[in-house]
Parts: sequence; C-alpha cells; structure tokens
Amino acid sequence: MLYGVKDLRVEDVEVPEVKDGEVLVKVKAATTCGTDLKIFQRGYVEKVIKLPTIFGHEWAGEVAEVGRGLEWPRKGMRVRAGNSAPCLHCSMCQRGKYNLCENMIWLWGAYAEYIKVPARMVLMNMQGIPDGISYEEAAITEPLACVLHGVEQANVKLGDTVAIIGAGPIGLLHLLTVKKMGAGRTIMIDLVDERLGFAEKLGADATVNSGKENVETRIRELTGGYGADVAIEAIGLSATWEQALKLARKGGTVLEFGGCPPGTEIKVNAEMLHYGELTVMGTFHTTPLHFRKALNLIATRTIDVRPLVTRKMKLDNIKEAFEILSTSKNELKIGILP
Repeated sequence: MLYGVKDLRVEDVEVPEVKDGEVLVKVKAATTCGTDLKIFQRGYVEKVIKLPTIFGHEWAGEVAEVGRGLEWPRKGMRVRAGNSAPCLHCSMCQRGKYNLCENMIWLWGAYAEYIKVPARMVLMNMQGIPDGISYEEAAITEPLACVLHGVEQANVKLGDTVAIIGAGPIGLLHLLTVKKMGAGRTIMIDLVDERLGFAEKLGADATVNSGKENVETRIRELTGGYGADVAIEAIGLSATWEQALKLARKGGTVLEFGGCPPGTEIKVNAEMLHYGELTVMGTFHTTPLHFRKALNLIATRTIDVRPLVTRKMKLDNIKEAFEILSTSKNELKIGILP
C-alpha cells in the first residue's frame, strides 16, 4: 500500500470480491517501472492515481476466479492486462485518441498476491500469455506498449539516426524498438557509464556520457554535422527536454517521451522551430492495440526484454526494492514475486 511520498507499507487486505464480468488474477510476477519510482519519490497526477492505494501496474499471473457472464478467460489461464481501458464514447475516443480518453479507468495493484481486473478492462485490454515466455517478460508488455505508441507517432523510418536521452529501462526499450524498426544508427546518452555499457550490449551503435562530453557537439560529430533524424527524451526532466530539442537536424523530429512533474515549463528556440522546421511532440501512455502488439513482439522474442530484469525480490521486500532503485545505477527492473 502506498500512502504518500516514500511511504510504502506491506499490509494484509481482503482478497477482492469478483462481480459480474470481472476477473481475479493471482499475480505471479510484477515488474518495477520508472513511473512507479516517480510516484514513490514525488507523487503523481491525481486523476491517474489516488492515495492510499495498492501500488504497481506491470504484472502477469494466473486466473483464479471468473465473474458471471464471461466465456473468456477461463480459470487457470495465464493472462496479463493493461493498466487502462478507454470508454470508446468520449470526444477523444471518437477521434481514435484512446490513450487520451476522458473517462479512462486505471488499474493499480500489481504489488499484491491478487489483482481484480474490472469488466471493461477484461473486454478491452486483457490478453492470454503465450507459452514459452515467463511472467516477468509478459509483465513488461505495458512499458513496451507505451514505447511502441511513441515511436510510431515519431514516425521512425528505415535508416534513421536516432538519439535517445536516458539509458534506463524506458530508454533501452526505445533502443530495442527503433533497431527493429530499421533505424540506421542509434546513439544512447546518459550520465552513468554502467548503463551506457549495458546499452552497447543491447546494440547501441554509439554512446555519449553527458557528464563528460558536450552532448550537442558529440551528436553533430557522429552525424556529419547535421544532428539526429529523431531525438527521444526518455527521462522526464526539463533540462533533458530542452537538450533533446538541440540534438535533432533540420526537418527532424523530437519526441518528448519522459513525463515531467506537473507545472514544468521549458524554453524553446523559435528560430529552430520556424527556420529548421523541427517537429516537436509529446506522447502519453498507449492504446489497447499497442498492448497486443507489444505482447506479440515479446512472445516472439522479436524484442527480447529478458535482460531488463536485473534482480528478483519477494513482495515482503518491496520497500527495499524501491530503495535499491532510488540509489543503484546498475539495476534496471526488479521482478517482484508474490
């Protein structure tokens, strides 16, 4: 249970009662997420999460109970579900912007022995887990789905040079994704040599330590003076949002992917936007279709997410897990095993 900033407690609660159309799942694995860490460290948008709450949103498990009125799923099936489900009726949904649904329902509660999936989410955003992949792999469907939505919006093309700021789990998922989309060259930027080394192992063509080098100068050197075709910010700080704007070439695209704290403002060079025809975009969350795409990519190992889980811990040690994530630069995702 998360009660507030850095106030995370392990408690016994009642097993949720399943009503018509709902599904109770025994959680087999949950994975930690950068968003969870942000919520733990500084709070989050109130419309998305209200405290106190059972915490966590990346999970996979086994169906324990099925509510009346459902032919699927069946008890004992391996499943995972998205942490959101759009309404299909609001003005955003009618425009196909399901990730911006004005009546979105959200699901938190991955760090628990059981999680109850609402009826709308069962219909809209629950998938069976194919044989051959672990529960930890299936849990990473959610962040990969968000990445897929972002890189599709950024329109990464064959042969593009892509610069990614942040070699944490989200930045590395961007790396794996754009390489599969045919990016010609990938450049990872971070302050931590260990994470940059990890990025190299996952296929980064070049790395830049932003604490030791001038990032803008180094990117120009690596791109023949032009800059990246696509620059992706995967951290969520105003300084790196502004840095991303300086890394793209004329006519290029900047994807501001990392979520900043509410109220954050940045400075933009108008000359760059106007005379350089720079496209700047943000993307938020994802859609049910991208959840299905993400699980398929993981199941076929087209995108291999196994290296991202660097440690496994018990549910009783959840607070210790977040303290480790807050201080260690070597950990990426921790698998929480109830």
